[in-house]
Amino acid sequence: MKKFTFLFVATLLSLSAVAQTAYPSKPVKLMVGAGAGGGTDIIARMLAEKMTESLKGTFIVENKPGASNTIAADLTAKAPPDGHTLLVATNTGQAIAPHLIKLSFDPMKDLTPIGLVVTVPNVLVVGPSVPANSVKELVALMKAKPDDFKYASSGVGSTQHLAGEGFDIAAGVKSVHVPYKGSAQAHLDIIAGNVQIMFDTTSSAMGQIKAGKFKPLAVTTAQRSSELPNVPTLAEAGVPGFEMSTWYGVFVTTGTPSDVINKLQLELARIIKLPDVQAKLKGLGGEPGNISPDEFSKINKQDFEKFGKLIKQANIKM
Repeated sequence: MKKFTFLFVATLLSLSAVAQTAYPSKPVKLMVGAGAGGGTDIIARMLAEKMTESLKGTFIVENKPGASNTIAADLTAKAPPDGHTLLVATNTGQAIAPHLIKLSFDPMKDLTPIGLVVTVPNVLVVGPSVPANSVKELVALMKAKPDDFKYASSGVGSTQHLAGEGFDIAAGVKSVHVPYKGSAQAHLDIIAGNVQIMFDTTSSAMGQIKAGKFKPLAVTTAQRSSELPNVPTLAEAGVPGFEMSTWYGVFVTTGTPSDVINKLQLELARIIKLPDVQAKLKGLGGEPGNISPDEFSKINKQDFEKFGKLIKQANIKM
């Protein structure tokens, strides 16, 4: 009997060791709730490349745009809890959308944080057709022609959307919200002059800014962006009392084995510290994540409460 018990325990330990080293055992999907070319997509593809190299598996980005990033989140929340479906999310889907959309999952309970990748400012940009070179000039134009200004976002309930509503309240102006399925589509209309304004993330807008197609007027954070040192904050530009930033993080289906979660957390933390990754994240105007998964989880909950209050104040509805 003792010999049988020993063999049984030894077998379990052996199977456990195999299970802990088997991940990934099949292709891993990195779900993205926005279209190709936007900030979330850029970050997801960078992570997929690094994870494919280091974890010796296949990591594939799948874009599922729409419904304020919640389509991708829904698919991840309902996926088998084995770590082979990851979500590269922003606070749009995690902390804003639940206040606006009736979801068939609970983002606070059905998705487990792996870690924060980067936090980026939102930046107020205008297209070449807008004759304003400062926030003061833009506000004057908007007050003179209150029906002429439209602002783009990557979807109803996105951080770009809430930034636009918050700006209207803080600056005492009114503009019309035009939602898109991702930043890339919105960029084309801004350049063409079909919409005039966007509070895009620096990670998404930086390419157009560097190309001279967008004029950056202000960042919506308390401090200036290291990548846009000559661009003032909204407060410096004369519109105090409103701040907005966007974070990008990785989540996994709740119920995923702890050894897989630990492996992903360690790997994400390692990737973020790589010099080329640090350079790319900072090049997007962001601050690379350097906090624990528990601290990231707290930020997620705090944003949930903060955005809920703004949505109620601005009376935002789907």
